[in-house]
Amino acid sequence: MTTAAASSPRTYQVRTYGCQMNVHDSERISGLLEGAGYVRAAEADDNPDVVVFNTCAVRENADNRLYGNLGHLRPVKAKHPQMQIAVGGCLAQKDRGEIVRKAPWVDVVFGTHNIGSLPVLLERARHNAAAEVEILESLDVFPSTLPTRRESTYAGWVSISVGCNNTCTFCIVPSLRGKEKDRRPGDILSEVRALVDEGVLEVTLLGQNVNSYGVEFGDRLAFGKLLRACGDVEGLERVRFTSPHPKDFTDDVIAAMAETPNVCHSLHMPLQSGSDDVLRAMRRSYRAERYLGIISKVRAAMPDAAITTDIIVGFPGETEADFERTLDVVREARFSSAFTFQYSKRPGTPAATMDGQLPKQVVQERYERLIACVEEITWAENRKLVGETVEVLVAVGEGRKDERTGRMSGRARDGRLVHFATGANGQRGDAGLIRPGDVVHTTVTYAAPHHLNADGEPLSHRRTRAGDAAEAGRAPRTPGVLLGLPTIGAPAASPAPTTGCAAH
Repeated sequence: MTTAAASSPRTYQVRTYGCQMNVHDSERISGLLEGAGYVRAAEADDNPDVVVFNTCAVRENADNRLYGNLGHLRPVKAKHPQMQIAVGGCLAQKDRGEIVRKAPWVDVVFGTHNIGSLPVLLERARHNAAAEVEILESLDVFPSTLPTRRESTYAGWVSISVGCNNTCTFCIVPSLRGKEKDRRPGDILSEVRALVDEGVLEVTLLGQNVNSYGVEFGDRLAFGKLLRACGDVEGLERVRFTSPHPKDFTDDVIAAMAETPNVCHSLHMPLQSGSDDVLRAMRRSYRAERYLGIISKVRAAMPDAAITTDIIVGFPGETEADFERTLDVVREARFSSAFTFQYSKRPGTPAATMDGQLPKQVVQERYERLIACVEEITWAENRKLVGETVEVLVAVGEGRKDERTGRMSGRARDGRLVHFATGANGQRGDAGLIRPGDVVHTTVTYAAPHHLNADGEPLSHRRTRAGDAAEAGRAPRTPGVLLGLPTIGAPAASPAPTTGCAAH
C-alpha cells in the first residue's frame, strides 16, 4: 500500500430503515463517524470502508430485508477484507448475537442505547480481528449529547424524548427503546437555536410519544409550553412534531398550536383502529369517541388543520364489524393522509400470541378497501385547495418526476406535498434561482390523492440562508447538546446557548 493510500481517510455509508427516530439516529451516527475522521462515501461507491445498517424491527419483513442486504455484501467483503460492516438500531437490540451467528462477516453489532460506542467498536473489531457485540439495556448517554451531521439544510429533527411508557400489544418499541427519558426544555431549545443559527427554517420535535413529554419532571403541560417557547426562537419559521398519543393529548397543546404563529397547523395522530373493542385489545387507552373529539377541537381552533394518521388492519380478533367501524371513523375524521399497515406478528409482543390471528387474504381484502376509502377522502380534501395560494418550503427528493416535468417540490405549511412550476425562465423565480430551502408562494391548479400541483408562475420567491447552504453544498453540523437530568420542581437556569457557528 502506498503512503498516500495509507493516509487517506476511511469512508463510510449509513443505510437507514424505519421511523423518523432512526433517520435522526443515522444523522448522529454520521456525525460520530465524521468526528472520528471518516468521510462519507459517494452514493455510487459500492466499496466503502464501513457500511452501517441502522435497522427497524417493527415490520414483519425487517429481518429478511437485513439479512438479504448483508448477504449481498458478503462477496464484496470477501474481495475487500478491510471493509467493516456494522448493524445497529432496533433489530440489533432485539437479535443481539444472533446477527453475528447468521452473518459471521458482520464486524460490529450495537444497540439503540449505545450509538456513541460505534467508533470505538469499529476500532476494537479491526484491532482484534473479531466481531464486537455491545448491547446495553439502558441509555449510556442521551443521543442528543452526540455530534450530528444533518441531512437537510432547511429542516431538522430535534429529539425531545426517547423511549415509551405505553404498552401497546402490537408494538415492540418499548422493549427496544426503553422507558421514556425526557430532555430538559433548555437543552431542547439550545439545539433548536443552534440549528436556526445554521440556517434551518423548520424543526420537527421528535419522540415516541411527544405529548407525554414532561412525565419525568412532573409537568403535564410541558409539551404545550415547549411549543410556545419555540415560537420565541427568532428565525424559526416552522415547527412540527411527531407523534402524539391521543390518551395524552391536552387542550393546552391545541391552544399552543393555534396561538403560536410558527407552529404548523398539521397534526399526525395515530388512530390504529376505529373499533373500541380492537383498541381495547391493542391496549390503546382511548376510544373512537375520544379520538374524534380531539379532532373536532383541533378543527374548531384551526379550521385549516391537516390531520394525518396511522391505521392497522387485521389485528387479531378484528371482525368485519370492527373494520367497518374503522372506515366510519376515517370518513368522519376526513384525514389529509394516512399511513396504512397490515398487522404483522412481531415475536416478543403480546399480540403475537393472541387468538384470532386473521388469514392473509382477509387482511389483504380489508386493506385494499381501506386504501380506497382513504384515497377517496384525501382526494376530496385536496380538491378543496385548488385555486388557493400555498407557501411551499422547497425540498430535495420529494418529487420523483420533477426532472421530467420541469417542476420542483416541497411541503406546504400544513404538510401537504406540492409540485410547482418554476416560472417561464426555467428554474428561476422573481429573486433568482429557486433552491432547496427557499420559500415560494404559488397557486394550486390540480389535486391528486397524495399531492397538489401548482403549474402557474410562482407568485413570490424568497431566497433564504438554508437555500444559500444548499447551493454551497453545506450540511448543518451541530455539536452534542448536553442533557440536563430531570429533577422535581423548577429547573435551574440554562446557560446561554452556543450557536452552531461558534461551536466549530
